[in-house]
Amino acid sequence: MRRLGYTPVLQRRMGPFANFAVSFSVISVLSGCLTLYGFGLATGGPAVMMWGWIVVGIMVMFVGAGLAEVTSAYPTSGALYFMADRLGGRRWGWYTGWLNLLGLLGAIAGIDYGCALFAGAFAGLQWGFEPTPGSLMVVYVCVLALHATLNLFGVRLVGILNSVSVWWHLAGVALIVGVLWLVPSHHRPVSFVFTTFVNETGWESPLYVALVGLLLAQYTFSGYDASAHLSEETTDAQVNAARGIVRAIRWSWVAGFFLLAGLTFAIQDYAGVQNTPTGVPPAQIFLDAVGVSGAKALLLVVIVAQLFCGNAEVAATSRMVFAFSRDGALPGSARWRHVSPRTGTPSRAVLLSVAVAAVLALPSLYSSAAYAAVTSINIIGITPAYAIPIYLRLRHRRTFRPGPWNLGHWGVPVGWVAVLWVAFVTVLFCLPQTRPVSLAGFNYAPVALVLVLALATAWWAVSGRRSYRLPDPERAAPEPERGPETRPSGDRPGPPGPW
Repeated sequence: MRRLGYTPVLQRRMGPFANFAVSFSVISVLSGCLTLYGFGLATGGPAVMMWGWIVVGIMVMFVGAGLAEVTSAYPTSGALYFMADRLGGRRWGWYTGWLNLLGLLGAIAGIDYGCALFAGAFAGLQWGFEPTPGSLMVVYVCVLALHATLNLFGVRLVGILNSVSVWWHLAGVALIVGVLWLVPSHHRPVSFVFTTFVNETGWESPLYVALVGLLLAQYTFSGYDASAHLSEETTDAQVNAARGIVRAIRWSWVAGFFLLAGLTFAIQDYAGVQNTPTGVPPAQIFLDAVGVSGAKALLLVVIVAQLFCGNAEVAATSRMVFAFSRDGALPGSARWRHVSPRTGTPSRAVLLSVAVAAVLALPSLYSSAAYAAVTSINIIGITPAYAIPIYLRLRHRRTFRPGPWNLGHWGVPVGWVAVLWVAFVTVLFCLPQTRPVSLAGFNYAPVALVLVLALATAWWAVSGRRSYRLPDPERAAPEPERGPETRPSGDRPGPPGPW
């Protein structure tokens, strides 16, 4: 950290498994696959969900490998924007940071609102709860409050919860797939699962519909930069943070394929699943396949997994907020870079993250398409931010100094595939998803993208060009505010030297 210009202030207590676990938990196939399953049923149906998962998983592995290589060279909480700044300059770092922040905040909103949807479905089966937009918003705020509280206890608890999350997700996928395979007397044929195409978007072009349907897989395969954001709290981060990214994508790809296949084989009534009174299509699959009691048990498995997922995402986002504030990029940076002297956690960054996520979900009170828009915000914010450091690494490949985890001669071809894929999906998910385009069904993701870029540009002109600056890589930076009672005395920066 000192060679990169920072004085270490976060507590380095995460091992390699815990670092992998945070990205695996954020990807969370039990969150992403299930919350957008109803979207997938209408935008291409089973064929697009299954084949799209395979193709997107392969392409995301290219992106993850390229990002892991740069992470190994620059393992800091700032992650993507720090890499872009070091490789391309201040403007590159500035806009990458704002895009990354938009995507991370959209991810919290998408994950926790999805959890609220499933919690509402469970409450409806158990107590007759009616999942209205207003009541779901109350549940959503409660979920955010829980995640804020857990993250305020420190990174050790976050690491423990993420480690438990890995086994919960793997066991949960195995349980759901096993139950849906063994209990129902009727299953759909293989031809239905892998070849049935359904278009209920209003668009006539099957190709356009199939491409829009990739949102399910691409949304699920996001958030693996969490390993990079937690690198300042990870031992041997140059290796373990990079490995955490790649391993999380690999295991999520395998688990998600079996989960989607198990759900789709078990569909009893396609139209009934789409129009379920629970508001959650997977819940209807559970009901039709295993009855009310079994459905409630499986829903609990999913809800707990989504709680793990949202908690990990809050941890990653708060570290990004902390790091961006440490470098003077956010309004009120001096407040948000504060580190709790008791827990070693950027507590104010945690609270800011959940507060903004709460605001992002407010349109769901008025628009039925708001949740899909939030997931698109996550993708078009965070996915370009993944590609920018990779692109700059390619652009400066002769001067780029790789870390101990690197792709060798494969770094350039892998990087170009990653950059081209990101450019493609960024444009794709700015397009309208349903036709006719209406206020209720409008894709607000490009609006959010334009707004955040406009905000970043305006704040750069007002303050950013003076306040935002990474430290000299040869000297330790001033320590963020910690509280006078625990401020270290006599902490000297280490000797300068090449990374």
